[in-house]
Amino acid sequence: MAMPGLADPNFIKSVTCISEHTKDGAVGIVVNRIHPGLNAKLIFDELNIACAPEAEKMPIHIGGPVHVNELFILHGRPFPGDGFLSINKDLALSNTRAVLEAIGRGDGPGQFLIALGCAGWGAGQLEWEMRENAWLTTPCAMDILFTLPEADRWDHAIKKLGIDPDYLMDTAGNA
Repeated sequence: MAMPGLADPNFIKSVTCISEHTKDGAVGIVVNRIHPGLNAKLIFDELNIACAPEAEKMPIHIGGPVHVNELFILHGRPFPGDGFLSINKDLALSNTRAVLEAIGRGDGPGQFLIALGCAGWGAGQLEWEMRENAWLTTPCAMDILFTLPEADRWDHAIKKLGIDPDYLMDTAGNA
């Protein structure tokens, strides 16, 4: 979760699910920003993928400022046969047409969000930002990723740490 002092407009009060973090960098999907004016039906139509009528109500998330023209699907089980990045035993990141087609048919993963773009950090960048007090971390929570309204996700994620967001400061201290 972004700390209140994080001034980058791409990440103000953002909740980002880190999908991969290695010595070479990190990648994740912002889960609490909705793309204005887009819905899944528009995406499915553009890709010539058949979809159920409820696709018109599926939001498209702004996954981050990197690869903004690429689709990413953050999802729970069932995982596709291949072409996915396992985040943990219950969560994966995909960007295959097969997953989109399954979602369009209504027989894809039970929980998912579709995002345009992702968040990315170079080697050591995320670690540096954490030392600079830009981020708080907590284990993934499926309710925050998929169930809660996007506007409530940051507050609820902070509260899961036992912190009242109203008292959260953007400066670090020590005793």
